[in-house]
Order: sequence, then structure tokens, then C-alpha cells
Amino acid sequence: MELIFNELIDSYLAGQVGIAKDFLNSTLAAHLTQNLHDLYCGRQLLSAGTGNDQIINHDKLLRSDKIYWLDKIHNDPHENDFFNLVDLFVAYLNSTCYAGITGYEFHYALYEKGSFYGRHLDHFKHNGNRAFSMIMYLNKDWVRADGGELRIYHPGKLQDIEPIDGKSVFFKSADLEHEVLLTNKPRMSITGWLKTN
Repeated sequence: MELIFNELIDSYLAGQVGIAKDFLNSTLAAHLTQNLHDLYCGRQLLSAGTGNDQIINHDKLLRSDKIYWLDKIHNDPHENDFFNLVDLFVAYLNSTCYAGITGYEFHYALYEKGSFYGRHLDHFKHNGNRAFSMIMYLNKDWVRADGGELRIYHPGKLQDIEPIDGKSVFFKSADLEHEVLLTNKPRMSITGWLKTN
């Protein structure tokens, strides 16, 4: 895994956005995709909001995805494999880059056809513990016409990232505004944040 971790870290250092093509292997991605599909069919996904635990705003004009928080308490074997992978990455990131990551939180995200998430920062005004944003995609056989790209706003330029199965994206939560463009078919991911105290 070190090669993939280095791919993510090196591309981040080179351009403020880390991208690794196979952070999730195909077997794990397939299991997590099935989990997300089952949760959706079981109506366990909730409309996502913006804000923190104290202030949550459900504005469909800003974002229209549905989410389900991952938790080790669920003791799902495939989600446990995912947590083990994240633990390995955090340990590697801390040991090689002195990042000081002490925790994380992740959720499944599903964008139904016609959904989007407007331009925003993953950073709370009065709570800066989200150090890095991290997204892992679960979209097998994605093609450009499917839409749903992650658009990142760099000074003077735009970067559009295709939400292809197994790919991971990694960037500093407080630094880069971004959005999810309109999706033309269901778009799935695991999204979350690496956190400091």
C-alpha cells in the first residue's frame, strides 16, 4: 500500500490535490458499493445538510445528496476493512509528513440522478479540526456523460476530477473550495475528514 499512499501524498504536495487511482481495491470497492446500495434500498440514507452538530441546514439548493455515517460500532466486515485501510494511511501520513491526525469521520454519499453539491469549503468557522478532506469513489463503469465530477477551485483555474471506482482524492479542508457537478445517474462515494485535536 505504500506505493498508493505515496501516490496520494506526492500528488497532493505537487498540486494541492492528492489523487490515487486504486486506493480502494476492486474487491473492497465492490463490497462497499453493495453496502451502500443495500442501505439506500432499505431507506437508511438521510438527506445531507450543511453545518455542524449544533447548526444543520438542509438547503436543497446547495446540496441534494443522501448520506449514512460509517461507525465501527456497526461491526460490518467490509467497513472494518475500510477503517483498517484508513488507519494504515493515517499512520503513514503521520510518520512521513508529521500531519498530527488524531481521528477521522466518514459517511457513504449517494447522489441520485439530478443531484449536486454547490461550491463550498469543508471547514467550520468556529471549529478547525477538519485537517484534510478525503473522498473514495464507488462508481464502476463511469463515463464522462454521467456527470458528477468533483470541481476544485484553484486560484485562476478549475480542476475537474472524474468519480471513478476505487479512486481517492485528498486535499486540505480549509484551503480549497469545491463542488460536485450535476450527476446524470446515481453517483456513490465514501466521503470524510481526517481530523486534528
